[in-house]
Amino acid sequence: MIGWYVHHQGAGHLHRMLTVTSRLDEEVTVLSSLPRAPGTPHRWLQLERDDLGDLTAERDVTARGRLHWVPRGDKGLAERHAQVAAWVAVARPRLVVVDVSVEIALQLRLSGVPVVLMALPGERTDPAHTLAHDLAEALVAAWPAGLPSNWPPGWLERTTHVGALSRFDGRAPDGERRPGTAYLLWGSGGERSREELLAGLSAAVPDREWIGTEPTSDPDEVWHHLSTAEVVLTHAGQNAVAEVAAARAPAVVVADPRPFGEQDHTVQRLGLLDVALPLPAWPAPERWPGLLDEAVSRGGESWSRWHDGAGAERFAALLREVLDRLAGSGS
Repeated sequence: MIGWYVHHQGAGHLHRMLTVTSRLDEEVTVLSSLPRAPGTPHRWLQLERDDLGDLTAERDVTARGRLHWVPRGDKGLAERHAQVAAWVAVARPRLVVVDVSVEIALQLRLSGVPVVLMALPGERTDPAHTLAHDLAEALVAAWPAGLPSNWPPGWLERTTHVGALSRFDGRAPDGERRPGTAYLLWGSGGERSREELLAGLSAAVPDREWIGTEPTSDPDEVWHHLSTAEVVLTHAGQNAVAEVAAARAPAVVVADPRPFGEQDHTVQRLGLLDVALPLPAWPAPERWPGLLDEAVSRGGESWSRWHDGAGAERFAALLREVLDRLAGSGS
């Protein structure tokens, strides 16, 4: 049996877990502060939240910069770690995929559990990320290999670049692309709401039919718009980019501010591979008509350089390889 830690923020961590585990012949227990996802075939340990208390500066949430989230005196934090420790003692998992939490990865490894860590884009050489990357049995990067990196050699040697992976991999388009339509795929974690962005876009480009949803909307609805809109506009979150890539949609991809420059790095990498139309920041309103037209003229075939549809299979193959290696070493 293996475990899989799913971070509660956004939809991408959950979608990634479901996509990869569907290709594994393994019993899986999901650890997450999210409620159990409807239809999930796996056991589910719902963890206490650790971010609901009074988060004042005096609570030293980073332990003087050595970790990311350990607020002093937080009841939820103590309870969630007790839940993980009790589960490890009883279940004895062969390994746990952590997507993502430095503190959960550290606790598991301190308990003798091997960890496979989902690596994220951005500047990840701070003390906390360095600790987690150093202790992992393997690192998984959901972007193509061969791009510039400031990672130390030891990390790169243990990294498998699986490329983008999406819950829509292999799914046929819902129909032809509809001229004049534009689809905004935007989550809730940014500085501006999807509704605010849609209002501004409709004013800037009134001759287009604008549609907007978030990644947690009905999957069939999301796929329909991804595969039939003439052009897609999305932020540069890993999951959103992977889903646009799976649809081979003509797209504008905008870096939304995130910790560690996560989306900035993704946009830079898309630019290096000449994929879609990546932008480092939200442009002035008067630029939108030309940008959308340019994205349409570029088309969506460049996404094949970012996503070939086999990312989840590579991820599953890596987990089988790590499990075989650990079994051979007696771990």
